[in-house]
Amino acid sequence: MHVLVEDNCLEVNSFHLFVLRGKNLVCHLQCMFFNKPSSEKLNPEETYMWSQSLDKLLESKYGMTTFHTFLKSEYSDENIEFWLTCEDYKKIKSSLKMNSRAKKIYEQYIQTEAPKEINIDHQTRELIKRNMKTPTICCFDEAQKIVYGLMERDSYPRFLRSDVYRTLLESVTDSVKS
Repeated sequence: MHVLVEDNCLEVNSFHLFVLRGKNLVCHLQCMFFNKPSSEKLNPEETYMWSQSLDKLLESKYGMTTFHTFLKSEYSDENIEFWLTCEDYKKIKSSLKMNSRAKKIYEQYIQTEAPKEINIDHQTRELIKRNMKTPTICCFDEAQKIVYGLMERDSYPRFLRSDVYRTLLESVTDSVKS
């Protein structure tokens, strides 16, 4: 594991980011967002907008990073990873590549006992299983809607109440005042 400790901030490669908790996680995020040229720094308005809706959070590069990092710290990042994977999947043009990627998505997130199995109903799971015979650009749409709804109702409100978000918002606001 690559760990760099500098100015009281931990920087850990993203694969091992889940080991960060509490203050270390906030410190890591602060290092990521504040050690940038001023044109790329996180600003209070953007950070505040994350609290307006899950869409606003996911539209923001830093918001997505923060939310994903928060979910990793809770060991509950399979939903955001599935959602992001589906977004990438929809951009595929080649049917050969689509078939290959659909199979990987199915094995990783959909099938029973998948390594990152998402919480969807049996009917949706069976529909996707049938769609795997001839995958299309929209074969994961129903599961993606379900996962988005779960994040919107559960993970997102938890994120907004978290020390991670509140401390980061406070830090961003304080950095502008300084």
